[in-house]
Amino acid sequence: MRTKTLLLTAAISAAGIATSMAQTPVYSVNAVGYVNTSLLKGYNLIANPLDNKATDGNTVAKLFASLPGGSQVFVFNGKGFDLAEVDVLSGEIGGPGASKVIAPGNGVFVNVQAPTTVTFVGEVPTGPLSNPIPAGFSIKASQVPQAGTATALGFPAGEGDQIFQFNEATQKYASPIGFNLGAWDVEPQFDVGEAFFVNNVGAAKNWTRTFNINQ
Repeated sequence: MRTKTLLLTAAISAAGIATSMAQTPVYSVNAVGYVNTSLLKGYNLIANPLDNKATDGNTVAKLFASLPGGSQVFVFNGKGFDLAEVDVLSGEIGGPGASKVIAPGNGVFVNVQAPTTVTFVGEVPTGPLSNPIPAGFSIKASQVPQAGTATALGFPAGEGDQIFQFNEATQKYASPIGFNLGAWDVEPQFDVGEAFFVNNVGAAKNWTRTFNINQ
């Protein structure tokens, strides 16, 4: 299981905006911070948990600039994957996936040759949030860096929808979780920075939520 540490700065009381598996959130004056996501050897399905649009544009090349040589990032395009790869010699990220934007609420597969940690830095998304979910398959995540159930995080489940979570330890998908007869087969639980495949069997919709730092 990946370990994620969320350190946030905000002018609020000790009630944090997200759970941390390793440390207690630390607060200051701005709703910014970082998330460390530990990657296992092989494929990892992870999300961008913070918004770095103003600084780096949330591009793959910027978000994953610290990955070691030989690492790969796979961006789902609705039919297949656009690959970005870290050059072993130069350490630069190239390929058609390098310029793709991964905004909070979206995710990618990252393939590493040894355990490593990627650090995301940026602002915590707040206010009215909307994450478009197209018909069919897409990789999605919570726009807010919080752990919780699909219901608690406001996921807009529709009849027949499915969630596919990837197990990095086994390098396999867990059994799909369906939403049938108005309820989940088993309530999905998501970690901070975890991405997952959604099979939206109906029309395109939006995952909406209004979030304030003191929630």
